[in-house]
Amino acid sequence: MESSRSVPVRDHGGGVRSLRVPIPDNPLGHTLVYVVDTDSGPVLIDTGWDDPESWDTLAEGLTACGTSAAEIHGVVITHHHPDHHGLSGRVREASGAWIAMHAADTAVVRRTREARPERWFSYMTAKLTAAGAPEEHLAPLRQPRHRTLPGLSPALPDRDIVPGELLPLPGRRLRAIWTPGHTPGHVCLHLEEDHPARLPGRGRLFSGDHLLPEITPHIGLYEDPEDTTVTDPLGDYLDSLERVGRLAPAEVLPAHQHSFSDAAARVRELLTHHESRLTDLLALLAEPLTPWQLAERMEWNRPWSEIPYGSRTIAVSEAEAHLRRLVKLGRAEAVPGSEPVTYVAV
Repeated sequence: MESSRSVPVRDHGGGVRSLRVPIPDNPLGHTLVYVVDTDSGPVLIDTGWDDPESWDTLAEGLTACGTSAAEIHGVVITHHHPDHHGLSGRVREASGAWIAMHAADTAVVRRTREARPERWFSYMTAKLTAAGAPEEHLAPLRQPRHRTLPGLSPALPDRDIVPGELLPLPGRRLRAIWTPGHTPGHVCLHLEEDHPARLPGRGRLFSGDHLLPEITPHIGLYEDPEDTTVTDPLGDYLDSLERVGRLAPAEVLPAHQHSFSDAAARVRELLTHHESRLTDLLALLAEPLTPWQLAERMEWNRPWSEIPYGSRTIAVSEAEAHLRRLVKLGRAEAVPGSEPVTYVAV
């Protein structure tokens, strides 16, 4: 079923459809926005990137579903990233819909709304300096007036998603599962209803970015500059994966790529991947390395020399998350007195 602009709409059965909302200039291509019928009207799970083409695609996709942005009853956000939460404010303006998000990610949204862009640039400069980044990588961050950032004014949610509780969706049983790691407040949503095609398993799982069929979600360190809490996002992610695997849903409806079954097998693949990666990093840490040096030596989907600027920043954050996990497990430690700080296997 497609609109005049060929907006892809897929009917998953049982009052659930998905729309492919484009993400501009991004290899992911699109966000899968889910439209869930309820007795009070349609509810969206995620909304897509805040971009005119994305909004037009969302609006026309809703028309193809027999509804409109003005008829949306509520918006449930799996996590705060702009390709998921970006259009929430426009949907609320069009319909008066409520927006729900886990409190940990709402706190990130609130900080984003209150902070000036210069604060982000100074934070990233300090963070990357401490990670051992070279001056040529730091220089652009010292000139924020020439840079723009997406999602500087994301919509502030007006409802909390409470882990373990059913969301207030009349006629549906949608339970929130807190799955931190990709973000501190990421949630999956378990539709506790028989699968419309009678596939074996326990309902369906809207997995956001937590569980994707072919992509390993990014797990990095993006912390409040004023918060001194030592987090372990990779540890949180691995624990969350195991919880989701035990749910044994009949089908997973992710926010990118395509739906799939056998969530437990995918969970095992991801757990094995991260354990293998931690083992490989320990071998690299036979000599002291800064997080930047470790990222340079890690295996990515292309050589380090071909990784673009922004992706290098993300890669260093992922290296730091793995280092944080190794330190917590007692398998690596910081070298006393090193500046910038280096780490070594123990």
